[in-house]
Amino acid sequence: MRKALLLLLLLVFMAGCAPRLSGVEPNGVPSPYTWDPQKAPVEWWYVSAYLPGQKLAFHWAFFKYYAPEGYKVAGLPARSVFPYPFASSHVAITDLAADTFKFYEKHDFPGLKAKVSGHPLRLELEGWLFEQVPDGFRLRAGPLDLTLKPSRPPVLHPPGWSGNEEVGRMYYVSYTRADLSGTIAGRKVSGIVWIDHQWGGQLSGVTALWDWFGVHISNGDDLMLYRIRDAKGRVVTMQGTQVTKEGKAYPLLDLEMEPYLNWTSPQTGFTYRIAWRVSGRGWSLTLRPKRLEQEIYSSAVPVAYWEGPVEGEGIWWGEKVKVWGMGEFVGGRVRSK
Repeated sequence: MRKALLLLLLLVFMAGCAPRLSGVEPNGVPSPYTWDPQKAPVEWWYVSAYLPGQKLAFHWAFFKYYAPEGYKVAGLPARSVFPYPFASSHVAITDLAADTFKFYEKHDFPGLKAKVSGHPLRLELEGWLFEQVPDGFRLRAGPLDLTLKPSRPPVLHPPGWSGNEEVGRMYYVSYTRADLSGTIAGRKVSGIVWIDHQWGGQLSGVTALWDWFGVHISNGDDLMLYRIRDAKGRVVTMQGTQVTKEGKAYPLLDLEMEPYLNWTSPQTGFTYRIAWRVSGRGWSLTLRPKRLEQEIYSSAVPVAYWEGPVEGEGIWWGEKVKVWGMGEFVGGRVRSK
């Protein structure tokens, strides 16, 4: 009887320790200036760029996540046993001249070494640092030592989130163009970079599989385009945003995304759709990868995804244009053998 009472008291205490997290409220969208950490089950910040002049591309990501709802540890709710967020960070460098792809990673568990704060934003993990400064952001992570200065205001992607109720939603804001300067692996670089912040309740690679592009258009516009598939591979939602030279964001209508080239990873066995014909009302583009072997797979966070530079061309509102930027395609959760 005493043991049962002690167990009951322990469960009550542990339940009280569980963090109060909030998902996406479709009727209440955030400001595009929301870059500080949020009380969300899953959250990430991305910085990525394809720099054609230097034949380089890079991707940096910082992931903050709580134990998934419903998970158990020794029969107890995981969020009660581990009421704090975990963090991971990825860096990937593509050198097209050398035909190389290098991946670096850091994780804060089990030691909980990450430092996450806002006002201003500061994300730090074992010497890797992404921080908000008066004129933009600074990123120092492994081979990256970069200054990022937004050249247009941030945007909230219509309707304010990605995903849907079935696969989970994520609030979604971006600086679609920022001027980049600094060094990558000691080489001086300059160009245009894309910066993302997303937070909500979607488990990427588990409940949702992404096919995403963030690209720049030679007329000065930017394009964000994605489709999300459920765990069985069925397309459940598709969305696109045009960001004009003036920094205005508009939803794109009558979207179509048709893959025409696949690549299968020899490491995980996932097949990625990596070249696409994409179109909507008033425009049509072809997007293709600059390199095939771009899969990122971390043993600590077992979700594999393809991340790399893309280029293309087509018609954008009656004008012939060139396109360059990054593509990201989520393969899924890698099962241990």
